[in-house]
Amino acid sequence: MTAQTFQPLKIFNTLTRKKDVFVPIAPPYVGMYVCGPTVYNNVHLGNIRTFLSFDILFRYLTHIGYKVRYVRNITDVGHLVGDGDEGEDKIGKMAKLQKLEPMEVVQQYTNDFHAVTAVFNLLSPSIEPTATGHLIEQIEAVQALIDKGVAYESNGSVYFDINKYQAGGNEYGKLSGRIIEDLLNETRDLDGQAEKRNPLDFALWKKASPEHIMQWESPWGKGFPGWHLECTCMSAKYLGKQFDIHGGGMDLKFPHHECEIAQGKSLTGEEPVRYWMHTNMLTVNGQKMSKSLGNSFLPAELFSGNHELLEQAYSPMTVRFFMLQSQYRSTLDFSNEALKAAQKGYKKLANGLRIAKLLTYTHEDGVPFDEAKKADIEKSIEGFYNAMNDDLNTAVAFANLFNMLKYINMLNMGQLKSAALGEAVFISLKEKFVVFFEDVLGLKEELAEGHAILDGMLKLYREFKLSQNYEKVDEIRSYFKNQGLVIRDTKTRIDWAYEE
Repeated sequence: MTAQTFQPLKIFNTLTRKKDVFVPIAPPYVGMYVCGPTVYNNVHLGNIRTFLSFDILFRYLTHIGYKVRYVRNITDVGHLVGDGDEGEDKIGKMAKLQKLEPMEVVQQYTNDFHAVTAVFNLLSPSIEPTATGHLIEQIEAVQALIDKGVAYESNGSVYFDINKYQAGGNEYGKLSGRIIEDLLNETRDLDGQAEKRNPLDFALWKKASPEHIMQWESPWGKGFPGWHLECTCMSAKYLGKQFDIHGGGMDLKFPHHECEIAQGKSLTGEEPVRYWMHTNMLTVNGQKMSKSLGNSFLPAELFSGNHELLEQAYSPMTVRFFMLQSQYRSTLDFSNEALKAAQKGYKKLANGLRIAKLLTYTHEDGVPFDEAKKADIEKSIEGFYNAMNDDLNTAVAFANLFNMLKYINMLNMGQLKSAALGEAVFISLKEKFVVFFEDVLGLKEELAEGHAILDGMLKLYREFKLSQNYEKVDEIRSYFKNQGLVIRDTKTRIDWAYEE
């Protein structure tokens, strides 16, 4: 499969506000940077949706032949409470609350982040740099911006000069669609604003107060880097002064990504990113997901069902499947009804995956060739690629996958002979279904490691049924039911499947 087999891959570019054909700077290589977590608390589902969306992009680009360097950072300093230039560092504040060293907090929640992403079957990035690991690069970038005249020191802090940036023919606000005059009207008077020449100027380096836990020496005194600077420095170091894709949640468009553009362009004279991508938010029963509203879920609460808004527990792959049923730019609404429907849909596909791996082609003379079914299968495969090429429309991709599942089930039940499709189409159906499910969409069979036990139990079931030991037969049925499975016992076969 090559990148040119079907319609070209198009990505909705926040910068141009339209779907642009994806043309990497140096094919087949692709550079992709995604803003990672600030590790001061447990990762929440809004984060997971963002990282899942770019996991899909990483998987799909790799699948169609690109060599992707995927950089996703860890923010372990500089992200202040409220996302502005004043207040406490989020990690420093948590360290004080927990009476820990800041790096203990960082390690604790970095470990949690990695554990959760592994449970959701997210691939690890190629590089996972940290802000504290790149302080030298950040200090050098601050000095370079001062030397270029677009930054200034004030009372031990250094700020980016928006007016100087604008005077150079640049447009601050072009990514988010914000207008400078409107932003000025919205700006509130805050502590520290007197240090700035313009209320919109943002911090590149902040002077640390004596009680500030995390601080380092710099040419401007003891302080710490601004939140926005780390991503500019790390993306440039590992992907170059201009790279292909930058992603994150839509809440990062302003000010974080807007500031990244200003910093990057001022340092190199070039637009730092070709394609900007942003995921949409999560809602719960139509309301924005928020801790203050009591409707936010930690992944562990979803898996255990231990939350007042949940009627039952939901497995990691059910939640992954649920999230992928909506295109990444659309709002995703959590509800028990939607999650239960996702559970059924996932189990149907997981059954299909298990069956597809067991199917074998049998040549039979006299079986008429079914041109209509062959064409429909080929249309579904093409439809999957075209959906993914249409800005990663996973919702439509799943519709094509379910159509392929129909034929896998027909083959399994003997309603369709493999010879009626021809060997090439049969192999394509079987292999593409598995690849789409596992490699592209990143789903996996959650009971795969227990197949040997289940197959052994099914063998006992057959023996007890032959000996008419129905008490044991019922015990084994109950065992399967407790695992979320069902025994399919027909005149022609006895098999197990996920309970739908």
